[in-house]
Amino acid sequence: MAESAPKKTIPNGIKFLFGGTAGMAATLFVQPLDLVKNRMQMSGAGSAVKEYKSSFHAFSTILRKEGVLAMYNGISAGLLRQATYTTTRLGVFTWAMEACTSSDGTPPNFATKAGLGMLAGVCGAFVGTPAEVSLIRMTLDGRLPPAERRNYNNVFDALMRISKEEGVLTLWRGAIPTMGRAMVVNAAQLATYSQAKQLLLATGYFKDNVACHFASSVISGFVTTVASLPVDIAKTRIQNMKKVDGKGEYKGTLDVFTKVVRNEGIFALWKGFTPYFARLAPHTVLTFIFLEQLNAFYLNYVA
Repeated sequence: MAESAPKKTIPNGIKFLFGGTAGMAATLFVQPLDLVKNRMQMSGAGSAVKEYKSSFHAFSTILRKEGVLAMYNGISAGLLRQATYTTTRLGVFTWAMEACTSSDGTPPNFATKAGLGMLAGVCGAFVGTPAEVSLIRMTLDGRLPPAERRNYNNVFDALMRISKEEGVLTLWRGAIPTMGRAMVVNAAQLATYSQAKQLLLATGYFKDNVACHFASSVISGFVTTVASLPVDIAKTRIQNMKKVDGKGEYKGTLDVFTKVVRNEGIFALWKGFTPYFARLAPHTVLTFIFLEQLNAFYLNYVA
């Protein structure tokens, strides 16, 4: 009896590379939505007056006052964030999923997938926090009065100036809520995507192709948006706050939640839902489609 051909695999280094590449490609499409989402999350912070009435109002106001190119403010930070955060989280998750898959090809259960997603998220978030801090500041700079703007030239200028002017540890400001958000996002996004794909394939109506990847990503994007937006708001406000006399506006994630609910209402924790979902859903869709295609190309033509 002829021996069966060995199963093709993708080296761990290539998994990390493909993860980051897929995330960076997706970011090129959704950066304007990320900027609007950040502006919406800061609208009304520390003031009874909201800057923007809706996501559409924010979008049109930014275009009118700052110009079309302003929609891509912070793109260098967004790309570096994907190169660090997404490279790590998708690489770790893909590696961990393979390690936990049984010899007969049975994938781990949903709870295990969620746990692996949380592990991948924490690893990715810690590595990506400096780029995240830069991204938040660069996308929000345009809402400040000219005299108060930081005016970073690019992400590397931001990293250098933050380190020099505020200390290296400031690059990891908000690391705890960032990692908390990443745990929620990845437990929801990666586990839900994997589970949705598995269930859709089991129906017999889907094949392992772009249509299945798209449907799985949309389901994953919605669940992730609902679960992670409150933590994302806390992260955004902590990373953008300025200290006065050595004291920041917020003491931590719970303090953000308390002040937001007290001053702006419970539903303010989901402020910016539309641009967040509009950003997260296509970013999830594009990231996983790009990743699946890169993996398929490697297995078909390289391995």
